[in-house]
Amino acid sequence: MNMDSARSVVLQTLTQATSQDTAVLKPAEEQLRQWETQPGFYSVLLTIFNNHMLDVNVRWLAVLYFKNGIDRYWRRVAPHALSEEEKTSLRAGLITNFNEPVNQIATQIAVLIAKVARLDCPRQWPELIPILLESVKGQDGLQQHRALLTFYHVTKTLASKRLAQDRRLFQDLASGIYSFACSLWSHHTDCFLQQIYARDEAAALGSLERTLLSLKVLRKLTVHGFQEPQQNMEVMVSKYKVQNMIGADSTCREKLEKTIILYTKVLLDFLECHPCAFIPLIQRSLEFAVSYVFTPAGEGVTFERFIVQCMNLIKMIVKNAAYKPAKNIDDSKPESLEAHRIKTAFFTHPTLTEIGRRLVSHYFLLTEEELAMWEEDPESFGNTWQHFELKICTEVLFLDIFHNYSQTLTPVLLEMVENLQGPTNVEDPVQLLIKDAVYNAVGLAAYELFDNVDFDQWFKNQLLGELQVSHHRYKLIRRRVIWLIGQWIPVKFKSDLRPILYKVILNLMQDPDLVVKQFLPYLESIFGLLFQLLQQVTECDTKMQVLHVISCVIERVNIQIRPYVGCLVQYLPLLWKQSEEHNMLRCAILTTLIHLVQGLGAESKNLYPFLLPVIQLSTDVHQPPHVYLLEDGLELWLVTLENSPAITPELLRLFQNMSALLEMSSENLRTCFQIVNAYLYLSASDFLQNYAESLCRSFCDLLKDITNEGQVQVLKVVEIALKVSPILGAHMFQSLLPAVFRGIVDGERYPVVMSTYLGIMGRVMLQNSSFFSSLLGQMASESSQEMDQLLGSVIEMWVDRMDNITQPERRKLSSLALLSLLPSDNNVIQDKFCGIINVSVEALHDIMTEDSETGTLKDCMLMSHFEEPKLSDDEEPPTEQDKRKKLLALEDPVHSVSLQQYVYEKLKAQQALLGDQGFGVLMESVDTELVRQLQEFLQVT
Repeated sequence: MNMDSARSVVLQTLTQATSQDTAVLKPAEEQLRQWETQPGFYSVLLTIFNNHMLDVNVRWLAVLYFKNGIDRYWRRVAPHALSEEEKTSLRAGLITNFNEPVNQIATQIAVLIAKVARLDCPRQWPELIPILLESVKGQDGLQQHRALLTFYHVTKTLASKRLAQDRRLFQDLASGIYSFACSLWSHHTDCFLQQIYARDEAAALGSLERTLLSLKVLRKLTVHGFQEPQQNMEVMVSKYKVQNMIGADSTCREKLEKTIILYTKVLLDFLECHPCAFIPLIQRSLEFAVSYVFTPAGEGVTFERFIVQCMNLIKMIVKNAAYKPAKNIDDSKPESLEAHRIKTAFFTHPTLTEIGRRLVSHYFLLTEEELAMWEEDPESFGNTWQHFELKICTEVLFLDIFHNYSQTLTPVLLEMVENLQGPTNVEDPVQLLIKDAVYNAVGLAAYELFDNVDFDQWFKNQLLGELQVSHHRYKLIRRRVIWLIGQWIPVKFKSDLRPILYKVILNLMQDPDLVVKQFLPYLESIFGLLFQLLQQVTECDTKMQVLHVISCVIERVNIQIRPYVGCLVQYLPLLWKQSEEHNMLRCAILTTLIHLVQGLGAESKNLYPFLLPVIQLSTDVHQPPHVYLLEDGLELWLVTLENSPAITPELLRLFQNMSALLEMSSENLRTCFQIVNAYLYLSASDFLQNYAESLCRSFCDLLKDITNEGQVQVLKVVEIALKVSPILGAHMFQSLLPAVFRGIVDGERYPVVMSTYLGIMGRVMLQNSSFFSSLLGQMASESSQEMDQLLGSVIEMWVDRMDNITQPERRKLSSLALLSLLPSDNNVIQDKFCGIINVSVEALHDIMTEDSETGTLKDCMLMSHFEEPKLSDDEEPPTEQDKRKKLLALEDPVHSVSLQQYVYEKLKAQQALLGDQGFGVLMESVDTELVRQLQEFLQVT
């Protein structure tokens, strides 16, 4: 097929692919998909989208197919890769004419040229940059713009490459074209300014577009084009250009503001990436930023985003570590000293005083819009994102400057406080706003002002009185004062003043103003009022805030909350139902439930009719909300089990959600294992009989593809199952145990995994010896070895790897397990007798301590009876699971069998079996020092 007929067929198919009729559209799309790998297809697409006479939608589609083809088939190593001949022809065709009339298509062409450049520039496409530069210089307005647009996308793409070789190539390119890029930006800015003052709006808009694009190019070259850029940056702080742009009154205001913001971003990026190279620009950057933000120069011409950027520039210069001398001045780098000198010369006492005063008395003031919002919609006030960036930025700058220049600024702030002593006239709105702003500053700088403010006296003499002024307009100060106290409590506030504060807070909670109520510290005595507030408010954000405070109160007072939660328990199911469309509110409810269950302990069983369906929904991966609710839902499931007094069928049924969760093997895996353990402690037999089979399958799958730490978590669950239920546990996890056995015999390399293997095998050997024998037989038959030979390998590895076992419980268990093989007349066990004694003596050293009353040695791991612990005020009471673990420990051989006694009895039995002479020969195989230590431990038996 020749080129013309191919073009005709492709054009017809592309036209059909733009149809609204799916019967026409679908076959066309399928045909285009088949052509994607055909030689010549992309050459045809190029001729179609370069033909400006054709339908725009068809050309747009041609560009998209071409762009997708670059991603898939341009690399030489790609399957169905384009031939080098076709690629050469396409590259040439892409840069023959920069005259695309449609903006959106022009942008797409620029992007696809950049995609090719990423792969081929400069080696296979050395002519690209020279042609772009030539076209950018052209007189034709459209051609110049399209070339500049392409130049920007190419620069942006090449700058994003991160391999060392690519970075060097980009730096070579940057050094060659940087001066040109600077002059381009300068030229288009001048053109814009001339045209705007000549009132030629259309021409000015075109020049501004070119100014923006050339500045985007400059940003990429400046930040990524130099290891240490020193030259050419002077033009970037050419203050008069930007000053004139900021002052320009223009109909293209939106694009103008965008350009000015981009200019500040260039400076910020340069400062961040090349702080040392930026040093010559510090002085002019500070003059530029400070004059617009803190002097009359900015009045009427600045706009919010620009103020934010200027503040960021000042902040980054103030706190930049590269601009500070070392503690020992002689260790400082010369450039750090130079930067510090420039900053010190700039931030004089008058300048700092002016910045400090204006930050507080101008930028900290609540705006008319904010005050109107407070009146109209108090719930949204405080949650609003309006002015959010500027407010945050202002407060951060204040803190950074205050921290770095506290000696100068502390007296300034204290003087502002001094001027506001006593209650403020409610008829003077300006004074109220200023007091709010100054108190905000004192709260933010609490840690800095520690030595300069006697907060306790201020609280008693001034702030307490202000909290009691009940006038409607004074709510501004009541809200700010209670926030201020909250800021100072962790810094400097006497505990004996707290009762007075609590009383005031209870009064404030009855304040008719919603905003004042929302800004209170979370204290136990306000629970009822918080609950009323939760019912009053209607917005999700506010309900979440109130729930957060309620959660904090419950967490703080723990079981003391029990008398007060009745209303909340009745209300939460209704709130859960109402919040079906609001997943973040449901997360807040889950968090509240977590703290509530912990506070209620065993009494939480009364919540099960509501609680268990909530857990069921939140942890079911087949339900869409699980994406938001899963993490909190799992935490709630876990605390519910930990605090459950007994298993219920419904609680057991919840575990049906677990298989899918284990399959996901996500970051929530650890919590899933804790849930399994909680079920084992709660009711091992019910749980294992219902779920051990599916759990064992999940564990076997997990162990194939999991980290060593993950393996240990899985194996610990098996270990707990054997501890809680030695007979049933071994039977249920039977298919997992051969891998453990093999791991021991093969000498598992990772110490923590090996330690866990030995812990599992120790439980089986000691508490289920018949199962151990059958496992040994199974493994011997699989490996075609004698059982005795295999047992010998296990004992030998165990003795050899005792150092891998660090927990005293597992070390004692190892000793008990190996001793349980005695008495024996088996030659292999007698052959390993010395190793068994060695392990036992090591364990005795670990666990025998001197009794402080009798002075005799005793096994410190023995537990004789269950004691209710005596708790101090700040300790949480034990959960039901804690009690279950204690009772289980009483039955565990590790805590119920005296190792000293056990060693003695086993040796006596071995002696009885072999006779004195045979036993004497056996003991001679043990190192004499080891025998001496053993006798010392056994003397008191």
